[in-house]
Amino acid sequence: MKTTISRALLATVIVGAMTFVAAPAAETPPKLILQITVDQLRGDLPGRYLPQMGEGGFRYLLDNGVVFANAHHAHANTETIVGHATLATGAHPAVHGMVGNVWLDRTTGQMTYNIEDDRYPLLGTGADVDKKTEIDPTQKVANTDGRSPAAILSSTFSDELAIYTAGRSKVFGVSVKDRGAISMAGHAGKAFWFSKQKAEFVTSSFYYEKYPEWVTAFNATKPVARYGDTNWELLNKPESYLFGDKDDQEWETAFGSFGRVFPHPYGPADGKYFTTLLTLSPAGDELTLDFAKTLIENEEIGVDEVTDYLSVSFSSTDYVGHIFGPSSLEQEDNLLRLDRTIADLLAFVNQKVGLKNTLIVLSADHGAPEAPGNLNQYGIESAYVNPDDWDKEAAIADLKKRFGIGKELITQYFHPYVYLNREIIAEKGLNQAEVEEAVAEELTKFKGVAMAVSSTALMEGRISETDITRSILNNHNAKRSGDVFVVFEPHHFINDFDGLEVSCTHGSPWRYDTFVPLVFVSPRLKPQQIYREVQTIDVATTLSAIIGAKPPSGASGKILPEAIGSR
Repeated sequence: MKTTISRALLATVIVGAMTFVAAPAAETPPKLILQITVDQLRGDLPGRYLPQMGEGGFRYLLDNGVVFANAHHAHANTETIVGHATLATGAHPAVHGMVGNVWLDRTTGQMTYNIEDDRYPLLGTGADVDKKTEIDPTQKVANTDGRSPAAILSSTFSDELAIYTAGRSKVFGVSVKDRGAISMAGHAGKAFWFSKQKAEFVTSSFYYEKYPEWVTAFNATKPVARYGDTNWELLNKPESYLFGDKDDQEWETAFGSFGRVFPHPYGPADGKYFTTLLTLSPAGDELTLDFAKTLIENEEIGVDEVTDYLSVSFSSTDYVGHIFGPSSLEQEDNLLRLDRTIADLLAFVNQKVGLKNTLIVLSADHGAPEAPGNLNQYGIESAYVNPDDWDKEAAIADLKKRFGIGKELITQYFHPYVYLNREIIAEKGLNQAEVEEAVAEELTKFKGVAMAVSSTALMEGRISETDITRSILNNHNAKRSGDVFVVFEPHHFINDFDGLEVSCTHGSPWRYDTFVPLVFVSPRLKPQQIYREVQTIDVATTLSAIIGAKPPSGASGKILPEAIGSR
């Protein structure tokens, strides 16, 4: 058997129908695996703005890495936790269980936030979700401020690294978003995220009984204070930007005094929306960088011969994309600033660990659509979908006539899943599959809906197999997924976030939402561009092979040989 792994015997591990080749640990394994995930970084965006970027950030990664230029998520619900968990586990959501940012817990009847866990409250007080200033509606669904990775049903690469090194590897995840930090840290690591309510980085009792002294000291410096009464200003002169003459596009969202043109004021540090506005700008990533650097230094990451793992998930690109769209002056400036932030992080890692001792992985949890207003300029049909405008009464009347069930048939619709009232269906002696298919048929009549897929029909193989239906199946977990999966037409999506009309919302199986960057950078790797299609489930499997560990328990990805390098 020939592979790019030389001078070593290869151990073959069979998992289901997939063969994994676990490479023995290298003679000099990396001291640090640094996994950078940029929330909502569509695959074309780094290259789009690369001419304006410096040398140490995206350009360093793209020039010195193995760049998989055709990388995609293979699941249909392209949301934050789904993509992060897929990168972490090498499994589809059907297996790792994170089918959406929110799902219906059929045992409690409550909509459940993906990482909520009332057994593990946040350390300290006042760090719970602030329902008055939080613009992410998924957070409002949480029934508790407790957080843990318990709902992730597969082990992660970081778990397997910890197991492989008998717990000697230091494993951490950092992000503004709790789900961005927790998913990547896995079950064996430790996670920290930013609390808008406390204006600090926090964690839960799953990880610690009390905060490490260095975290307390970091928070005591009041890191957000420097942004008080300042603005998000343009980094460069307007004429140097691709979108320099498009600062005020009608489809952009004006969130209060933040507005939709530069400069964007943060307001006073004690303002009601102050910390929320920080996350809607590059400031959120800058705060994440500061905390990550403090962690590296105080936890002595990468100082010995045992491989450590640090995940840094940058969230600002997602928030900026929702509010202003990917083709906006704000997103362009945000990415130029993120480029500097990544360059700063890599320079710090080089100083403390050495890039020669570090394996870097860059990817994203999902891509992003263009704003309909932008696409309409080019003659592309695109629009927002508002389910409130649907004529549901006719559909309900048809279902009631057919099954004797009206509005009470649907327990919950939290896109993309419709959850049916299974108890009523059973009480009336109806066939679950027949009801699902009837509901799906009615849903396809609504404006903006491309297809609605019955879960039972999907599982029984009664749906024509296409790339889209396969991605829906990859997303289906019998205990968590809804009864009908709704797919909107391309370039159509709901733009309502808890009453706030946003520019763009991801979450579809269309290519603009599945397309993400994927880059491996290490001194042992030959820089090159790879154009065959690869999937994000390949990342964790490949990292396991590099270390010599077994793949995560639910992993189904392939090893990417170009990312293994010479031994």
